[in-house]
Amino acid sequence: MTSEFLFTDGDFSRIRTLIHRRAGIALGEHKRQMVYSRLSRRLRELGLPEFSAYLAMLEDSRDGQEWQLFINSLTTNLTSFFREAHHFPVLAELARKCAQPLTVWCAAASTGEEPYSIAITLMEALGERASTARVIATDIDTAVLARASAGVFTMEQANRMSTDRLRRFFNKGTGANAGKVRVRPEVAAMVKFSRLNLLDTSWPVKEPVDAIFCRNVMIYFDKPTQKKLLDRFMPLLKPHGLLFAGHSENASLVNQSFKTVGQTVYALGSKARA
Repeated sequence: MTSEFLFTDGDFSRIRTLIHRRAGIALGEHKRQMVYSRLSRRLRELGLPEFSAYLAMLEDSRDGQEWQLFINSLTTNLTSFFREAHHFPVLAELARKCAQPLTVWCAAASTGEEPYSIAITLMEALGERASTARVIATDIDTAVLARASAGVFTMEQANRMSTDRLRRFFNKGTGANAGKVRVRPEVAAMVKFSRLNLLDTSWPVKEPVDAIFCRNVMIYFDKPTQKKLLDRFMPLLKPHGLLFAGHSENASLVNQSFKTVGQTVYALGSKARA
């Protein structure tokens, strides 16, 4: 089968180097077809004949808009409401025990289902006190952040939730928006979205928070990058704070910095407290 665009081993190697340098993502050899498929859209849009021309354009622009589109193309945004449901009762218990106001950082917000699930959990746990809580929601992908900020979802996306949650925290669309729901203003007001590359030297989270959700993110990073992130998370958690990770990430987190306190839930360990 003939490919639409020339895509050499050298091109794939350059892409792996560039995305690792820019976003910390470590692409395995098995990702070659995925890379070709996703970046081919950019070549068509730009009218370029081959990957080498696209990569040369990228490297010449240094920090142009195409770099963001390159990153957007290669990030994975699998998410859903209340995904890995065992985390949310733990968050609710933490919220009830903590002094207010409460702050939670969602470090990979994607299209918004996770930070809104966090906000809903806080509202259920805290009642009226939830108005002082806030969710900092960040992601490297600007396209998904735009969708997240809109707060509009299809019924298929929302159907993971109970009828009661849908009624309490969402408005149903009508007319042209039939079959869709939008998060209620009081939920949206708790969540602030912004772009963040976890490799950036400066993060918008300046003060320690009560919880960090960084789920199914570190599996895309190599071990040195994972360690750097964990080292940076430590001072950003309050002494009672919890780190929530993805189901595939437990082995990389258990060290002197963090200790297991639940299923892929971690508290600061002896090294962090020293």
